Amino acid sequence: MANKMLMIVTNAGVLDDDHQTGLWLSEFAEPYMEFTQAGYDVTVASVAGGEIPIDPNSISGEEPDEWEGVMEPLKDTTTLSDVNPDEYNGVFLPGGHGTMVDFPDNEAIKKALQPFFEQNKVIGSVCHGPAAFVGVTDHSGKSLIDGKRLTAFTNAEEKDQGLDGKVPFLLETRLTELGATFMAEPNYTEHVEADGNLVTGQNPQSSLAAARKVVQKLGQ
Repeated sequence: MANKMLMIVTNAGVLDDDHQTGLWLSEFAEPYMEFTQAGYDVTVASVAGGEIPIDPNSISGEEPDEWEGVMEPLKDTTTLSDVNPDEYNGVFLPGGHGTMVDFPDNEAIKKALQPFFEQNKVIGSVCHGPAAFVGVTDHSGKSLIDGKRLTAFTNAEEKDQGLDGKVPFLLETRLTELGATFMAEPNYTEHVEADGNLVTGQNPQSSLAAARKVVQKLGQ
């Protein structure tokens, strides 16, 4: 059986009337390259399918040449409800503020992620990607991150960006409320937490390290 990796990205391109957002490019590109170089066949999916909005702030115009091919799958992503989670070794959820809009309490996301949690498969996520965990519960209604040690974009980082008043909720606060043990390092530090097969990175600076940890877990 081929080694397959699922990446779930946001479809949301606006945070509110005056703030454009989307997928944070490096949080997708670096892990995507890491997984393909490790021999994984990567499926890129989103809740609505189709073309993915990229956060304009994440495009510098100085992207590495090898990212060219990486952009291709973002032009026409698979619709998440058409994906069979059982076919994949692992799942990775990049961030970008768009995820704060369409990841939490989303039925397609819940259905996709529950089997990975229940079968103890490798789940990786970075920055705002863990917004996907909001609303993902077991059959008894308990949050699947209750008691898990993880990280994500911190309240301090959100305040530093000036977006703490624009996001629907503060991710660190919400994940903590759901029972997770949230680990925060100073702003924009490369920081990855691994609790069993759950791997999370704090910010864009942690994307590559998180992806490498996922590949390592998959190889165990």
